[in-house]
Amino acid sequence: MAAKNENRQIAANRKAFHDYFVEERCEAGIELVGTEVKSVRQGNVSLKDSFCTVTNGELIVRGMHISRYAQGNIFNVDPVRPRRLLMHRREINRMAAKASQDGCAIIPLSVYFSGPRVKLELGICKGKKLHDKRDAAAERSAKREIDKAMKEKNNR
Repeated sequence: MAAKNENRQIAANRKAFHDYFVEERCEAGIELVGTEVKSVRQGNVSLKDSFCTVTNGELIVRGMHISRYAQGNIFNVDPVRPRRLLMHRREINRMAAKASQDGCAIIPLSVYFSGPRVKLELGICKGKKLHDKRDAAAERSAKREIDKAMKEKNNR
């Protein structure tokens, strides 16, 4: 029997799309311990206020909260501990070079299962200014009004 090749999303960082322009996306594996994987399977993950750093040639995600597993007893670890991401060296170096540009950061966008493995979607992001956020909100509002008008016209 062939394994299903589906990606099941666990958590998304919607605040990242509000605060940043996502310039590029990539995928990374994440190094977890056993009780963390069980907690992730239950959906107890939060990416709010998380970010990535490159330290000693390794990509580390910080601020990612994985709740303690209820049946984990002594095997549970700190919920917000730094976790190592698994990528090829040249990919890490390329991302670090792009993130070193003015105003850029590496931000986790979502956590999902790719088959049996937990993956993290990363984005190289540039910060939005306040006027950019207002423009985006006005654009969404205008689109919503247009869609509403089109729906009313089609219902007549």
